Amino acid sequence: MKVLIVDDSEPMRRMIKTYLADLIDEAFECGDGSEALSAYRQHQPDLVLMDLKMVKMDGLDATRQIRQFDPKARIVIVSQWEGASLRETALMAGAEGYVGKSDLLPLRSILAGT
Repeated sequence: MKVLIVDDSEPMRRMIKTYLADLIDEAFECGDGSEALSAYRQHQPDLVLMDLKMVKMDGLDATRQIRQFDPKARIVIVSQWEGASLRETALMAGAEGYVGKSDLLPLRSILAGT
């Protein structure tokens, strides 16, 4: 399993990678949504874990770009911002799921089910 972690916080990327280390073979990282499409093209991950709020390009726009490039791309939003409208917007952008950073446990279920 190859995973791309897109988050503007290096400590958060490291924490997610460590938390999921036993479930993934390779993890790739980038620090902004603006880098996500090129990282996706380069690494062809099985799953993308995408932050929502980033400086240059947010996770929703990055999700749309990746899904336009690869309609079968699997993307899960991982964000500290939670709410029904954000979840709905993320799903409309092409994400298959939305996990709050306050509880990363659902990520393990998502990866284990892959």
